[in-house]
Amino acid sequence: MCILFFQAFWHLIRFDFSEADFPVLYRQVRDCPVTPRSTTSPSAGRICYAVDLACIWYWKQVLCLQRSAATASLLRKHGLPAQLVLGAKQMPFRAHAWVEMEDRVVNDKPYMREIYEVLERC
Repeated sequence: MCILFFQAFWHLIRFDFSEADFPVLYRQVRDCPVTPRSTTSPSAGRICYAVDLACIWYWKQVLCLQRSAATASLLRKHGLPAQLVLGAKQMPFRAHAWVEMEDRVVNDKPYMREIYEVLERC
């Protein structure tokens, strides 16, 4: 779990610097390949838990885009086909990002698609 925590923390740092340039962040997530899964690969739940833990110890507030980009990339690096999902609602205007695997939200509340209209998946 310790290695997974540090991987998650590193991904948070990486996407913290990319967050100011959305096209760069988007390309980094979109182009991150799903590596072959091994028998020692952690589960999606363990990866999401490691990212949540890393968010607690991060030195500043982690927003949903940074957290979800880190989660999606880390899941893909461990052989899980995750998608970063971007959504918005009109009244009151809000935007949000989360991660899905096989049409199931894995790093947020399961009803995100009921609240937000999906704008993009990568």
